[in-house]
Amino acid sequence: MNVGYYCEMQIYLVGGAVRDEQLDIPHSERDWCVVGATPDEMLDLGYRQVGKDFPVFLHPETREEYALARKERKTAPGYHGFTFDFSPDVSIEEDLLRRDLTINAMAKDGDGKLIDPSGGRKDIKERQLRHVSEAFSEDPVRILRVAKFAARLHYQGFQIAPETLQLMRRMVADGEVNALVPDRVWKETEEALRGRNLRVYFEVLRECGALAVLFPEVDALFGVPQPEQWHPEIDTGVHLLMVLDQAEKISNDLDVRFAALTHDLGKGTTPRHHLPGHAGHETRGLALIRQVSERLRVPKACRDLALIVSEFHTHCHRALELRAKTLLKVLERTDAFRRPERFEQFLLTCEADARGRLGLEQRRYPQADYLRGAFAAATAVDAGAIAKDHTNGKIPKAIRRARLTALREFRRSAAAVEEDEH
Repeated sequence: MNVGYYCEMQIYLVGGAVRDEQLDIPHSERDWCVVGATPDEMLDLGYRQVGKDFPVFLHPETREEYALARKERKTAPGYHGFTFDFSPDVSIEEDLLRRDLTINAMAKDGDGKLIDPSGGRKDIKERQLRHVSEAFSEDPVRILRVAKFAARLHYQGFQIAPETLQLMRRMVADGEVNALVPDRVWKETEEALRGRNLRVYFEVLRECGALAVLFPEVDALFGVPQPEQWHPEIDTGVHLLMVLDQAEKISNDLDVRFAALTHDLGKGTTPRHHLPGHAGHETRGLALIRQVSERLRVPKACRDLALIVSEFHTHCHRALELRAKTLLKVLERTDAFRRPERFEQFLLTCEADARGRLGLEQRRYPQADYLRGAFAAATAVDAGAIAKDHTNGKIPKAIRRARLTALREFRRSAAAVEEDEH
């Protein structure tokens, strides 16, 4: 590929690769910014255009993304309310000035020289997440991105600059967050849920007021009391954050972490005169989970596990007390026989819930192994042999009777083992 013909074209490494290099964080993806070129010139050089709103091109060999330098102007509320200028005379400095945070507004030229018009390197040293300019307030997605970076870089001691947090609060008050499209809210939230220190993401959203707009069902949990006997932390919102901590330790699974986030939504609707008790919160949460999932277009797998956890997590906590018939009900209603991998996700989320309590973070959770044992006993029933001895109409009932018998035997055996141990 011959770029020499286009002598005015300059290519810069930008964004996360430059930031992570300054932080000594390994990175595999690189983004590039092209100054002094037109879309037609990029196509002539063999790049393939993929951007819709503005020209982004894939390198013909490396497949890395190359975007034309651009300026932008706010024309309407929300994420899509912009017009773009990507003419060849837009400079790299002008392109960097439209970016969100100073640590993301650095570039490197072909000689390795750092271009840093907003003081990103200084903010990296001082561990500050600071907005580049007042133009930050024109794009509400940036609130989600700051929350995500605050979580991702929390382990390195990064904090949101006070003036940036104040600007985020003003954006929420001005209604900019209301214009966010659901797909983008979920995309940023999904990335946060898959990352580290995920509780920080929701803490930041709450601190600037965006949680009440984007996740009102979650925000409603803060300040709601629970019985101190079971929840020494008392506040339901605090409990939720502790459960997220435990879910992060236990599993990298997105479904598990989303279920942890939504497992207690029903407690936000408990009538005041019933507090601090929350009878029936398990089923009250189901409509709220469906509401959140439909509004944000949450993947079906996330939603379905969240529904199961909400309805049956207290059954899991009381597993050692359950009769054989109730054990079988839990296995059937969680669809354990057809979806054993999801049943395991259910147990992991319940374990995170049990440990997400003040002073109880390290306690054992034998209920999960007990239910694993019950499931193993029920699945040991030879359904094929039963089917040979019964007509079609009686097969399901016969299998269910055999599983109940197996579960009764399992309970007796488990009780005998426990008695021997004591």
